Amino acid sequence: MARAPAAPEPDLPQPSRLWTAAEANRRLPQLEELLPRLKTWALRLAEVHAEIARLTAFWGPEVDAPDHVDHERKSQLDLEEHHLHQRLEEAVAALRRDGIEVKDLEHGLVDFYGLVGGELVFLCWRAPETDVAFFHPLDSGFRGRRPLPAHLRAAPAGARDGA
Repeated sequence: MARAPAAPEPDLPQPSRLWTAAEANRRLPQLEELLPRLKTWALRLAEVHAEIARLTAFWGPEVDAPDHVDHERKSQLDLEEHHLHQRLEEAVAALRRDGIEVKDLEHGLVDFYGLVGGELVFLCWRAPETDVAFFHPLDSGFRGRRPLPAHLRAAPAGARDGA
């Protein structure tokens, strides 16, 4: 009797793409340029959010009244907050669509979906490392990092230049 194929586990992600270490290494120059920009946006977003919270805590809901002394300032901050949030969301979503997860902007930690020993894992990179040389299971974080097996490691970072 033939068995029906097992349904995919609902908790497992379905990445749009799987990366090899070599492919991920070729993407690093773009990430090295993008991550500081994302970090700057995130820091500014936190500042704007704190200023909005301060104004709201000080003035209460009256700050949103059109004739309030800080209404224009609050409106500008609301607009800036919206734009920063949108830019961050769009940039991170574009990376996710490409099988890349931004784990920590503060430390420049990025994971690429990949395969090691037939298992879906994260190929792990952290700025300023020169190449993707580590991996960890999907359910463990940075602390679960292990070196990639030698046969899966890519050429050193200097070999990225021509790609």
